[in-house]
This record gives sequence, C-alpha cells and structure tokens, in this order.
Amino acid sequence: MSSKFLGTGVALVTPFNSDLTVDHLALANIVNYNIENGVEYLVICGTTGESVTLTKQEKKEVIKTISQTNNGRLPLVLGIGGNNTAQVVEEIKSTDFSGIDAILSVSPYYNKPTQEGLYQHFKAVAEASPIDVILYNVPGRTAKNMEPSTTLRLANDFRNVIAVKEAGNNMSQYLELLKNKPDDFLVISGDDDLALGVVLAGGAGVISVIGQALPKDFTEMIRLGLKGNAKEAYKLHFKLMDIIGYIFEENNPAGIKAVFEALNLCQDTVRLPVVPASSALKKKIKAYLA
Repeated sequence: MSSKFLGTGVALVTPFNSDLTVDHLALANIVNYNIENGVEYLVICGTTGESVTLTKQEKKEVIKTISQTNNGRLPLVLGIGGNNTAQVVEEIKSTDFSGIDAILSVSPYYNKPTQEGLYQHFKAVAEASPIDVILYNVPGRTAKNMEPSTTLRLANDFRNVIAVKEAGNNMSQYLELLKNKPDDFLVISGDDDLALGVVLAGGAGVISVIGQALPKDFTEMIRLGLKGNAKEAYKLHFKLMDIIGYIFEENNPAGIKAVFEALNLCQDTVRLPVVPASSALKKKIKAYLA
C-alpha cells in the first residue's frame, strides 16, 4: 500500500489578488501553513484550485510556486482531467512530472459517458501516464456516477491506478469499494463530512477542502481514525461539523476562501462564474472561528 497517500491530503485553493491575478505569496504561505500543521500530501490544481479558470501559463506558475515552497517535504499530486480524452492524454504527455508523485484525474463531466466510456477514458489516461493515477469520482459535479464495479475494474487492470478519491457522498458506495477492492488499492474520501467514517471502515484517508484551513484538528482526527480510535476522533469530528457544512453551503471554493480571509491567509477573491461567499455566510464563518 502506497503509504505516501495515507492520511490527509488537501486540495489547495489558488489565491487571487483583487485584480484576479494569482497571489503567489499567499499560496506559498498556505503551503507552509499546511506542512507545519501536519498535512500528509498536497493536491495541486484540483477543482478547489479553480483549475478550470486558470490559463496554461498560470497553471505552470502555480505548480512551480507550490513545488518550490514544498521543497520535497511532502508528496505532490497534480490534477489533470477533463471531458475530452484526447486532450487529457495530450496534457499528460506534455507535462513535466519531476517532483510530482501522482495525477488526480476527475471523471469526465457534462458529456455523461456510460460505465464503459468511463473505463475507456481512464484506460487511456492510465496508459499515457508515466506516474501513478488517482481516479476521482464526484457525481455531484460531473452529473455521472462512476460505479464501484468500474472503479474496481480499473484498479485490477492497471498497476498505476493506485487509488480513487471517491466523492459520491454515499456511504454504501464507499463500503462496496472497501469490501471488494484489491489489497493495495486506496479508497480516499473526497467528502469531508464522511471522511472519518470512511477511514474507520478501512479507507486510506481523505483529500480534504476544510483540512487546509484547519489542518491541526483535521489531520489529528484522520490519524486517530486510522488508528481505530473512534471515540477521540469523533470528538474532533463533532467540533468540525459546523464549519464543514458552512464551506459547502454556497459554493466551493468560495466558502473555504472566506475561511482563509477570516484567518488572514488570503483574500476571498474567486473567478467567475464563482462569486464570493455572502455576508451572511461570512458572519457564520467568523463566529465559528471566534
């Protein structure tokens, strides 16, 4: 089992200045803040990083800032996915993966492929990738669920498909994956609210959104869960429950950026079509943090 991805990974935001340019200083600060507070690995240019609104050049610069700041301290996962298989394969082939440990590849969105279509898409991704691949199922965003049978078929057929970030917000789907997966295949929670339950059932950890803002408590909760210490872990889960609800109440990453703004780590600026958190939501976030 790849111990690199046990525990808490975080889907890093891309901080923006008020003129919508990337705020590299804030990004470096957030990376250091996470490393110093116990996070196990970092995910670059995922959905939370607003990767669909970044230009190719900006994406390169974001990767550079995170890689240089990290300086080999933690494993790095890079988001490369999309709904045009040929384009995803092309991006994989033209990416320099030095210092990157795995790809996180989101299930194709909008075009709603069949299970066979999803399999063929990820087969092409796995065959093109020179490094490990973490599948990413998030039906709430893609409009199509990748069923456990498809995920497990990929896990069994491709040695470099080492994990799935499952974010179907469906406990029975997690349990089916955990029950039937190959021994060394990792089931990683993509749902902050279900992460502890998944870990206690045999999951490998989480790729978290809230974890990057409250890394001390969140990483400790997951560590306790991995040790099977449910009682202590649930104390932290209950403490974090409200804020997890708040950050997803309107939109991700507007919610998490509002938390970062309250913590003075970056501005709450987001790029359209995402808009900043409402003042009512910001009020709740500030009250919670206080």
